[in-house]
Amino acid sequence: MQHQVLILDFGSQYTQLIARRVRELNIFCEIFPYNSKSFKVEDYKAVILSGSPFSVRAEDAPHPDLSAIKGKLPLLGVCYGAQFMAHNFGGKVGASNTREYGRANLSYIKKDDLFFENVSEGSQVWMSHSDTIVNLPSNFELIGSTHDVKNAAFKIKGEATYGIQFHPEVYHSKDGLTILKNFLVNIAGLQQTWTPDSFVETTVAELKEKLGNDKVVLGLSGGVDSTVAATLISKAIGKNLYCIFVNNGLLRKNEFENVLEQYKHMGLNVKGVDASARFLKELAGESDPEGKRKIIGRVFIEVFDDEAHRIQDVSWLAQGTIYPDVIESVSATGGPSATIKSHHNVGGLPDFMKLKIVEPLNTLFKDEVRRVGRSMGIDDELLGRHPFPGPGLGIRILGDITAEKVRMLQEVDHIFVQGLKDDGLYDSVWQAGAMLLPVNSVGVMGDERTYEKAVVLRAVESTDGMTADWVNLPYEFLQKTSNKIINGVKGVNRVVYDISSKPPATIEWE
Repeated sequence: MQHQVLILDFGSQYTQLIARRVRELNIFCEIFPYNSKSFKVEDYKAVILSGSPFSVRAEDAPHPDLSAIKGKLPLLGVCYGAQFMAHNFGGKVGASNTREYGRANLSYIKKDDLFFENVSEGSQVWMSHSDTIVNLPSNFELIGSTHDVKNAAFKIKGEATYGIQFHPEVYHSKDGLTILKNFLVNIAGLQQTWTPDSFVETTVAELKEKLGNDKVVLGLSGGVDSTVAATLISKAIGKNLYCIFVNNGLLRKNEFENVLEQYKHMGLNVKGVDASARFLKELAGESDPEGKRKIIGRVFIEVFDDEAHRIQDVSWLAQGTIYPDVIESVSATGGPSATIKSHHNVGGLPDFMKLKIVEPLNTLFKDEVRRVGRSMGIDDELLGRHPFPGPGLGIRILGDITAEKVRMLQEVDHIFVQGLKDDGLYDSVWQAGAMLLPVNSVGVMGDERTYEKAVVLRAVESTDGMTADWVNLPYEFLQKTSNKIINGVKGVNRVVYDISSKPPATIEWE
């Protein structure tokens, strides 16, 4: 990739949002831990230093060596990154005397600096730090302030090096994308050439070189990620791609049959394997969320190993892993961030499985995957399908899993999702689903007391799954859906709606 941006991660919750905003500018970027040995600085055209939960004044704080970057490549420090440069090069960073969280407004900007081109004084920015830059080093120039933060933005004289104490990557920084564009395009001179078409062209060429005449087996789920991954690989190697769709017994109602029908006319070589009994047997009695994920992941790979042996000379296993999967599983590619949960399709293969792994989408966010799919002519109805977790209903049934619980949740989920489609609400929701709670609640049906299951409906809006907010569905729709579920699904007598955002909650309950 040409014109790459290197983002060094110091553990900030916002690091991935920096990448999202850079990608929106059609500029490719990658995130690496600040202390990683997996990148070469000379491969990049510009560098961004992320924020961090650490204080630069703490003994255990990250202290990167910037000697190969500062003054040699355009450099932008965000929050911790800015404070580190001020602290490390002769300035003073101290604990803030005023609260520096949330909305603030730029009270001063150096208007003739390209960094603030098309940005006005008074523009809202987002602060999130407990330390502040008290004094700038002598060769640093103040270029931006807010009412409470004097040294909100600076540049180093004679260098394309900038620092800001606010976060341009978050939605609440109204001109954040403009500021990032000013730095990357106007100052660093990068070209905005990273488009879906260019990604397809580059990726197909790389896959041809990487895979050659080898055979590849891929797990097709009917979802956006595996479909786009399969189409990309098929463009590279054609019939040497063998797609397998596994029924793990935790799919949505009628999904196994529907998915197989869906792919009949896409030119992909697809085989359906019903392993539902095997999965449910292995999951029996397991109620721990991570335990369930690991069982599902293990059996998934075992089934693939069995099927791969039925195809002669298979060398690769392809997966539809996308960037948020990687970020959440290995902490921003191994950085200091906290791991949230494991994903069954991340982390490589067990030793007994003699296949190499190929993941053509593992640098893309979900919305980018859709754009790539659209550029390849994949049907909009398929690309608009809501994300569905790899472990399926297994992580939407809280507690242990039984065939009866799966049946119950399948019916609830079908009523909810089909209702969204029927009422024209499906496309305004990023992801929707139902959770079966491990509790019974008292109810009354007719003149009889019931003691049955409670279910949770969840619908969120998002662009990439990294952050999400609950959707304010019409009360009339929720009322109608609740009535249909309680009257139509045996064993359920209570329906509730989840109004939690991510963060602090996650989209799934497990």
